[in-house]
Amino acid sequence: MKVRTMSNIADLIEAYIRQQLAQQQDGKVELRRTDIADKISCAPSQISYVLSTRFTQDKGFVVESRRGLGGFIRIVQVPDRAQVKNMIYEDMRGKITGDTTYGEVESMFHYLQQHELITPREASLAMQVATGLFHSTTMETEEKVQMIQGMLTTLEKFS
Repeated sequence: MKVRTMSNIADLIEAYIRQQLAQQQDGKVELRRTDIADKISCAPSQISYVLSTRFTQDKGFVVESRRGLGGFIRIVQVPDRAQVKNMIYEDMRGKITGDTTYGEVESMFHYLQQHELITPREASLAMQVATGLFHSTTMETEEKVQMIQGMLTTLEKFS
């Protein structure tokens, strides 16, 4: 007969919770402590231990827990700063088309500066380039789009 140790049980609880999180599109899951305890055959206190040691803020999770009859555990996986940064730049590049206005580009660079993804100097330089691109009469629209998208890619690499 195989004896399960606390670390083994903790691993099982963590794996179960991560599996439940992975099945959700939005990175959050609401579970009941008793359901987990029944599924894993463990004490609710062991679940609390796993939550407090393996699902912490510094590991990218926010945990809300209510005990009692209607109690629940809500776990939200928070993307780290690098993931958020990549999503922002990717979204911005996707919005740059031939129909994008100067004001929209200006707004994007302002947003990046405001959220400290680029410096005021970088924002200023980017806006100077964008101004030149929008006033150019010799450059094709597709070239302008590629230049602005390229600027965003370069800024992302250095931020």
